Amino acid sequence: MTKEKEIKTKKESKTDYGAKDIYVLKGLEAVRKRPGMYIGTTGSDGLHHLIYEVTDNSLDEFMAGYGNQMKVALLPNNRIMVSDDGRGIPTEKHPQTGKSALETVMTTLHAGAKFGGKSYQVSGGLHGVGVSVVCALSKWMRVEVCRDGIKYAQEYIKGNVKTKVQKIGTCKQSGTTVFFEPDPEIFKELGESINFDFKKILTHLRQQAYLTKKIKIIISDERIISEKKSHAFYFEGGISAYIKYLTSGITPLQENIFYGSGEKNGILVEVAFKYTEEYECYEESFANNIWTKEGGTHLTGFRSALTRTLNDYARKNGLIKENGDNLTGEDIREGLTAVVSVKIKEPQFEGQTKAKLGNPEARQSVEQLTTEALTDFLERNPQDAKAIIEKCVLSLKARKAARAARDVVLRKGVLDGLALPGKLADCASKKPEESELYIVEGESAGGSSRQARNRHFQAILPLRGKILNVEKARLDKILSSKEIRSLIIALGTAIAEDFNLDKLRYHRIILMADSDVDGQHIATLLLTLFYRYFKPLIQNGYLYIAQPPLYKIQSGKEIKYVYTESQKKETIEYFGSRPIAVQRYKGLGEMNADELWETTMNPEKRILLKVCIEDIKEADKVFDTLMGNEVFPRKKFIQTHAKKVKNLDI
Repeated sequence: MTKEKEIKTKKESKTDYGAKDIYVLKGLEAVRKRPGMYIGTTGSDGLHHLIYEVTDNSLDEFMAGYGNQMKVALLPNNRIMVSDDGRGIPTEKHPQTGKSALETVMTTLHAGAKFGGKSYQVSGGLHGVGVSVVCALSKWMRVEVCRDGIKYAQEYIKGNVKTKVQKIGTCKQSGTTVFFEPDPEIFKELGESINFDFKKILTHLRQQAYLTKKIKIIISDERIISEKKSHAFYFEGGISAYIKYLTSGITPLQENIFYGSGEKNGILVEVAFKYTEEYECYEESFANNIWTKEGGTHLTGFRSALTRTLNDYARKNGLIKENGDNLTGEDIREGLTAVVSVKIKEPQFEGQTKAKLGNPEARQSVEQLTTEALTDFLERNPQDAKAIIEKCVLSLKARKAARAARDVVLRKGVLDGLALPGKLADCASKKPEESELYIVEGESAGGSSRQARNRHFQAILPLRGKILNVEKARLDKILSSKEIRSLIIALGTAIAEDFNLDKLRYHRIILMADSDVDGQHIATLLLTLFYRYFKPLIQNGYLYIAQPPLYKIQSGKEIKYVYTESQKKETIEYFGSRPIAVQRYKGLGEMNADELWETTMNPEKRILLKVCIEDIKEADKVFDTLMGNEVFPRKKFIQTHAKKVKNLDI
C-alpha cells in the first residue's frame, strides 16, 4: 500500500465512527453486561451478595420502625426466599414512569424511596440499585406484596417483566416476599451448579440480628427436605451481645463489656468492646448495618478516642509515668475486640460494595461519644480500667523489646550484605514471580528436596524440629528463635512494623511436611506464624501446602502414587489380581529424589493447596482454639471433629 492510500484509509476509518457506534443499553442490560460493577464479583462473594441486597431492604424497613421479623429460606432448584413484615412495596401507578411502583423499583436502576422524602431516615441501600440488580442477574424472580389486605404478585426474567402486577388474594398483615433464582450465565465461573453456602449466610444474618436488636431473623435450609435445618436469631443486647459472642471461649481481661450509645450531630452511634488475654486485635465496623470491612472514618474516630482517653486516664491515675512514653494505638489495641456501628442519613461509601465509609462527620461523632462514654466507664469500673492499662503498658514494653530484637535481625542481614541463611539452598532466578521457596522439616527431607528440585526456580529452606508456637508468644520471644529468624531473612519481607510485601523474594511459598501427625503439627505451627505475622502473603495468594503421596503402589513396571485411602482402594482394584507392592510413605525422607520430584515438586504433576482466608474471625477463633493457652476449648474442638479426620497415623 502506498503512503497516500494508507493516509486515505485512516481518514475513512475515522469518518466510519458515528452515532451508530454508540450503544445504549436499555433497562437493566448494563447490569447484565458488567455485573462485577454492581456486585463486586461474579464468584461466590457476588452470588451471596444477591441475598444481602434483598435482606438489606427488609432491614431498612425495620430501622425505619416498620416490622420486626424476616425469614430467609434456601429452597430446592437453587431458589432463595426473603420475606418480611414491613409495609410492603407500593403497587399503585408511579407518576414518572407510568408503571406500577413495584415494577419501577424492580426493573429500574436508581429507583427507590431512599433518594428523597422521609420514608427512610437511615438506610444501607442508598445507591438504589440493590433489588433491581438482583432482578437483572436472576434467571427468574417473583415478588409478592401485601398491602391494605390485598396480596399482589409480579414475575420477572433476567430483569424483564414476565407478568403484569396481579391481585392474587387477600392477606391479614403487610409485607414483601421476594423469590429469586440466580442466572447461571452470570455466575458461570462457579461451574455448572451454583451452590449457596448456608454457613456463610447464617454468619451474615446472625451479625445483622446483633446489629438490629429486638428483630427476629429466621433462616432455614430446605434444599433437601429430609435434611431441613433452621435457625432463629433474636438479641435484646445488640452489639454488647455480639461482643460476648465474639469473645466466647477466650480468657477475658475485663469483667464488664464497655458499651456506649447515643446521637451526636444527627448520627446514631453505638460502640462496644472487651479486652481479652489474646495478643491479636479484632475490630468490626458498620454503617447502617453494612459491614465496612475496610473500616473508614467511624473506625478512625473510635481508635483516636480510645488511645487518647486511655492515655489520659493512665497518667491521671499514675498508671504510667508522667515523663514516660505514650501508649500507641498498637499498644492500645492488643487483645481488643471491638464493634463500632453508626446510623447515618447519607453515608458515603467507597464503591457499590460499600467496603469503607468516607463521611468526615462520622469520625467526629464517634470520637465524641466514645470519649464521653469511656471516661465514665473507666471511672465507674476501676478494676477493669487498671487491668486494661496494665495490659497496654505490658504491650508497650514488649513492643520496645521486639523492636530491639527486630533491629538485630535486620541489622544482621544488612551487615552481612543481606546474607541469606546458610541452610537455605537458594534458586538461581532473582525474579519473585517465577521463584518458589519450599519450607521443609528436617535435614533428611531437606537433603532429598535439594536433590529433587529444579535449581533454576526452586529454593529449599530446611527447619529443625517444631518451631515456636507464636500464638502463645510475643514478638520479642518469637525473634529469639533461630529458625524463625532464618525464615524471615529468607523471605526478605522483614516482619511487623517493617514488613514490606514488595521485598518478598518468592511468590510461591510452599509448606512441605510429612503426612503423619508430627508433620501436620509442624504445618499448623507454620500456618499460625504466617497467619499472625505474614497475613498479606496469604491474602495475595502466595502461600501453599504441598501434598506428598501416602502410598506408592507398583505392579511390575507400572507405578501409581496415591494421596488418599479411597484412591488406594481404587488403585488396588485397578491392578485387580496382578501381584502388587504397596509402600506407605511415613516421611519425605523415605522418598528418593526422583520420587519426590515426580510426585510433589514437578509443577506439571504436583498437587498444591492454596491457603486462603474466607472468614477472618472464624480463622482467628480456630487458631485461638487450637494453638492458644485454653485447654478446654481445644479438647472440645478435637472431640467434635475427631470423626472427620482421615489418614491418621498414631
